[in-house]
Amino acid sequence: ENEKTYALVTDTKNAPNGQHLHFVSVEKGTIRVGDTFTLKVDQNKRALIENNHSATHLLDAALKKVLGEHVAQAGSYVDSERLRFDFTHPAKMTEEELKEVEALINKEIFAGIPVETEIMPKDEALKKGATALFDEKYGDEVRVVSMADFSIELCGGCHVKNTSHIGLFKILMETSVGSGVRRIEAVTSTAAYDALKQEEETVTKIAEVLKLKNRA
Repeated sequence: ENEKTYALVTDTKNAPNGQHLHFVSVEKGTIRVGDTFTLKVDQNKRALIENNHSATHLLDAALKKVLGEHVAQAGSYVDSERLRFDFTHPAKMTEEELKEVEALINKEIFAGIPVETEIMPKDEALKKGATALFDEKYGDEVRVVSMADFSIELCGGCHVKNTSHIGLFKILMETSVGSGVRRIEAVTSTAAYDALKQEEETVTKIAEVLKLKNRA
């Protein structure tokens, strides 16, 4: 924004030479060539995105522990409301596997583990056991995001300072998105609490209906 114009950033992409290209919706005024703007970050929204991004790292690690090391990330998306994670696995996950993954992640959240970032040579990071994306292009030096020994990944994104900031993790669904690729959608923090409350209300309503049928 500046003294005459206010614009809302709707998307950000990398331009060919590595610049950050912002797509905006002009809410007030007009944008002209040469204008100078001050960028302000919505701290609440950013914190929710960080929750979901860090939870995605925990999810990747938990899936490997429960399903096996063949699990590899095949795509992901995070915003302030939820996270989506695509991964390689040949079969639908069982309810027991989903519960185990969810429990592992919440255990790490409740443990309050510091989230540490380091810049180091790529070869050193890989020797340390950091997970890297197969089709991602990395430089000679990389940023490593670690949550104790549970999750170590190469990542340049924003994260929580401590896993406890995530609050709570809840899986919403697990589906197929193609041959050998599964998708998990999940929520964290207050959205996870809301999902649990909605499930509780649904169960209560079903119980009430069943009681009415039994009385009939």
